[in-house]
Amino acid sequence: MTATLQRRVVPVALLTTGLLAGGAAQAVDYGPFTLNGFAKAEFVRVSSYCPDCQVERLEARDRYWADEVIQGKPYGAGSTHLVLAQPYLGVKFDGPAGLKFAGLLSQRWRDGKPDFKGFWYDRNVAVSHADWGSVRIGAMTTRAWSMADYPFGSNIGVADAWASSGAGYGLLTRAIRVTTRPLDVLDSDLVLEVTHDTGKAGWHRNKPRFTELYVQFRKGDLLVDAMVQSTKNGTPSAFGHGPFTGLTPFPADDDKLGGSSQGIAMVMARLQVDSKLELSGGVRFNRWSGAWATITGRTTDGRFDQWNNMFNVDWGPTNNACPCKGYPATSTDIVAGARYRLTQNWSLYTGFLHLGAAATANPTERGQSNSATHNTFGVNYDFRNGLQVYGLSGLVRYARKGLAPLSMPAHHAFTNIDSRLEKSGNWFGAGAVYAF
Repeated sequence: MTATLQRRVVPVALLTTGLLAGGAAQAVDYGPFTLNGFAKAEFVRVSSYCPDCQVERLEARDRYWADEVIQGKPYGAGSTHLVLAQPYLGVKFDGPAGLKFAGLLSQRWRDGKPDFKGFWYDRNVAVSHADWGSVRIGAMTTRAWSMADYPFGSNIGVADAWASSGAGYGLLTRAIRVTTRPLDVLDSDLVLEVTHDTGKAGWHRNKPRFTELYVQFRKGDLLVDAMVQSTKNGTPSAFGHGPFTGLTPFPADDDKLGGSSQGIAMVMARLQVDSKLELSGGVRFNRWSGAWATITGRTTDGRFDQWNNMFNVDWGPTNNACPCKGYPATSTDIVAGARYRLTQNWSLYTGFLHLGAAATANPTERGQSNSATHNTFGVNYDFRNGLQVYGLSGLVRYARKGLAPLSMPAHHAFTNIDSRLEKSGNWFGAGAVYAF
């Protein structure tokens, strides 16, 4: 996960899965098969950029030896770039008695490499009926990540910072999802859904369990999406895009570890005020049980300890004599924004995101006292043939210089502006995306 985060740039205007609807006319159909997808390239200039400032470059933020930055190392304005591509291969068949069968396969490549090595975005099959709804089984994305990423977050320039933060998960590997047909409630459309995943196989004492409840309510020009994730024994983290698997990548650690849990409750709303103006707002409540820090073994060469994935640990009195206690924590994040269509082709947007300070009894400062506020501004031109170009800008302000808020997966996440080095920073850039 750490290496993936360090490859991230500033995808403030990230356009992902749902963007395919805008370029549906470009899809390639062959019999029952459909191939579509998107590709994008982006360049960003950051006011404070120091990708190699952390002493232990590849260590995750929850380990105290990853806190230290290299003293005296120069840093300043710098540039980042991103190339992202994701094809979708779907297949559909009509069955008897109104049944429909479907399959979907998709993977995302970031700068030429799989986004999450060993994990698919979609590898699932589904059966549906117009009168009853659908059942889908396999690998898929969660609603909490996918809906927050697109269209909600990308419309106001906070896709990655909103969808990939917090106590949720984004990718599922062995899931079953049951979705109702749209229900007519109070002259509105209501969709109900439940998703369950059992994570990685091989865990017996600390069995992974994931449940997500999703409700979508649409009445006229108002759309409300609500999600609740309740999870047990997934990887302890604050990375809402990450896969749900197990406490560590190694089920052999089962007997060495205690359990862990975390979850979110999130509501997002969009209101189409008129043909030009759309307003957005959302709130997310995060909960972590905390995860104790434990040495699980030694590296194969015998030189270094191997540790579990811990969260919000009190490292103060231990002097590395663990296990060390992980404390529960809660936090609240809020988001708001607007998108305005100037013409059929030109659009403007602005977004506001606040990742709040956390409440916890941990006597060691792990970032719980910090918060982060993002403001974004952008312009988009749609050629109406699947191609869009855009300009983006934004700024981030931390409440204090030091460890990043608990809701962030890394101290430089989403903006490349490290909270340990700067209290604020800004960025601007441009990009293009093509959906087919």
